[in-house]
Amino acid sequence: MCDTNAFLVKQGVQEKILESVDRVEFLDGEIRLTNIFGEQSTLRAKPTLFDNTQGVLLFEPIDG
Repeated sequence: MCDTNAFLVKQGVQEKILESVDRVEFLDGEIRLTNIFGEQSTLRAKPTLFDNTQGVLLFEPIDG
């Protein structure tokens, strides 16, 4: 099994948001990430890359 880690990319730098992401929900203007341990993180961002082979999920912040 490949664990997916979520990162927020700011000015070319990847900041880890959450490890072992199991669920991604697209809400009204926000994205909620939940990992296999039940931990959650909610962010205002847009998804830019999902690479299952590398276990990477990238987001860019939404201004405003």
